[in-house]
Amino acid sequence: MSTTSSPIVDQLSTLANAATQCEAAQLAQDIFAEVFRNAFTPDPTLLGKVLTQAETRCIEWCQAGDSSEEQLLRLAMLVTGLDHWGLAYTQAFSLTAIPALSALISSLRGRLNSQSDESFQLFFSVIEQIESNVIDFKVELRRSIHLALWHAMTACETDEDAESILKPLGGMLLGVNQQMPEYGWRLVADALAHIQIKLLSETEAPSDLARQNTQKLFEALQQAMPREQYQTILRHSSQAALAWQQARRSTTTH
Repeated sequence: MSTTSSPIVDQLSTLANAATQCEAAQLAQDIFAEVFRNAFTPDPTLLGKVLTQAETRCIEWCQAGDSSEEQLLRLAMLVTGLDHWGLAYTQAFSLTAIPALSALISSLRGRLNSQSDESFQLFFSVIEQIESNVIDFKVELRRSIHLALWHAMTACETDEDAESILKPLGGMLLGVNQQMPEYGWRLVADALAHIQIKLLSETEAPSDLARQNTQKLFEALQQAMPREQYQTILRHSSQAALAWQQARRSTTTH
């Protein structure tokens, strides 16, 4: 694991800057939330309407790219994001599949001709294989997924229910760290920082169960990671949370 502060070289940033990458992650979250909310409705007409609207939003956003390359990279980021959200929720909530999400992804890809699909697959591949590619997208995406599952965990009323989400969430954080040996620790530190910030910023105090299970999450990561690596992650996440707290105090006192 490298923890140096050397700049990250994103080979795809000329086609999608940081703002565009964050937009892609946010749109993937919005689209997934809408699809998942209606994925298991018994009303096929309603589900069809939801999927059509979701596909239209995705297409319009992708077509806002200035070139065919930019448009296909946008699509590759969206599909990557939807894939990750789907995988996370099937793991966390013990689902075998989310057919509505699969249908949406299939429909988006089905619009491509053979040449465009080849370029799409190349972008999709280099996003997954090269850690530094669309790194801002990856940070925003994983942060949103991990926080969503953390919120679901803290909303549980029993230890058993919380544990059923805690284990997959911990596994996902460890998985990111393993799959991205160079930069994964940054994504884990970012997620833990935002969890700490959420605990500090809640207008209503989190329940004892929520705090206890958050502590369990940190302890599980500590046990599963090499000591030095975990300490580095915890130091960076705590510094970020402290900086947020200090900035907040500064704002309220002026």
